[in-house]
Amino acid sequence: MSGPQLRHVGLNLTGADTLEPGEAESSLYGFWIFLMSDAVLFALLFAVYGTQLAATAGAPGPQDVFEIGPAFVETLILLTSSLTFGLAAIAMKYDRTRTGLVVWLCVSLTLGIAFLGFELNDFATMASKDATPDRSGFLSAFFALVPTHGLHVTIGCLWIVVMLAQIATFGPDDRVKLNLLRLGLFWHFLDIVWIGIFSVVYLQGVLR
Repeated sequence: MSGPQLRHVGLNLTGADTLEPGEAESSLYGFWIFLMSDAVLFALLFAVYGTQLAATAGAPGPQDVFEIGPAFVETLILLTSSLTFGLAAIAMKYDRTRTGLVVWLCVSLTLGIAFLGFELNDFATMASKDATPDRSGFLSAFFALVPTHGLHVTIGCLWIVVMLAQIATFGPDDRVKLNLLRLGLFWHFLDIVWIGIFSVVYLQGVLR
């Protein structure tokens, strides 16, 4: 008689799962490795930015171009999207229908798009102040770091759209659940990176 079979925490919803626990664990472990490599990328970009803070070369500096108000609004939007994605994960675990899952994913997508809209407006405002990447080392480092995060958010939004299409086509089956777990890790990772950007880039820049 075999012992009890372990199930993955994100997949054992209300019935038996067909996906082997080891397969789920291995897949998520591989995605964690990807996130760690992405963390190294952002760490390097933060390091470059830190070394270029004083390299303004007569161009606008942090206090000239950063506005803490819009950056704070962007932070609230992104953190709220993390909450709504968490609610989507709860709906995936406990809601027998797909309604709650789809609704919270759509809310997260809307917040992600709103964040990108605010960020693009920030970049346009900086460009109007002649603060473009070619002006100084500081601005080059800024536009290497912050838009890279924005690109990741864009990828996350596209990923949500793909997941909504998969849910509509296949329903919330085990493969879709596993993909949603990966997306959740990615989305929450972007929130953590943004907190670093808000603290190191915007707050430090305004308070210098």
